[in-house]
Amino acid sequence: MENEVKLLSGAMITLALATTTLVVIPYLQLSNLKPAAGLHPYTAQQLRGRDQYIKNGCVYCHSQQPRDKSQAPDALRGWGRASVAADYYYDSPHLLGTMRTGPDLFNIGARQPSVDWQLGHLYQPRAYTPGSIMPSYPFMFELKTKAEPGDKVVTLPPGYAPVGKVVVARPEALDLAQYLIGMDHTYPAIPAPAGKK
Repeated sequence: MENEVKLLSGAMITLALATTTLVVIPYLQLSNLKPAAGLHPYTAQQLRGRDQYIKNGCVYCHSQQPRDKSQAPDALRGWGRASVAADYYYDSPHLLGTMRTGPDLFNIGARQPSVDWQLGHLYQPRAYTPGSIMPSYPFMFELKTKAEPGDKVVTLPPGYAPVGKVVVARPEALDLAQYLIGMDHTYPAIPAPAGKK
């Protein structure tokens, strides 16, 4: 019986230490965190696009967390500066990602700020990135013989547009494109000390 008590006590102490180290201390460190100076709340359209990003599984192949120069060549890849906790102030849940089958999207809005590019890439990724293994999302678009007033027609590179049809973005594609364009974290991560510019 004495060994069982020691085992149970050791397990409880280990669990308490792990919880304190991995949950309580980080919570205390970040509980007073404010958003970065250049970060703005999501618009309603961007929030709908963020939902599409989650529903369509984009988070499974794309991270939103460039690493520091000492850890990886993410800055050399053009993905921008390393992320900091304040960059995710308005994110719930956080979409950091777990793997990078595709490029990091933390700054895709700065790298590709064109709605036309984003929509075309969603419709047919290989038209913009040869050899891409990203799936296309044709269900987010309609094929019409003629565009109607208010339709957002997707302009595709030659050879990728369907013959005799126009590709029109559905609202969910427009929302997702706005979410992607909104991912522009090119503001300074840490404010400059007072008195320095």
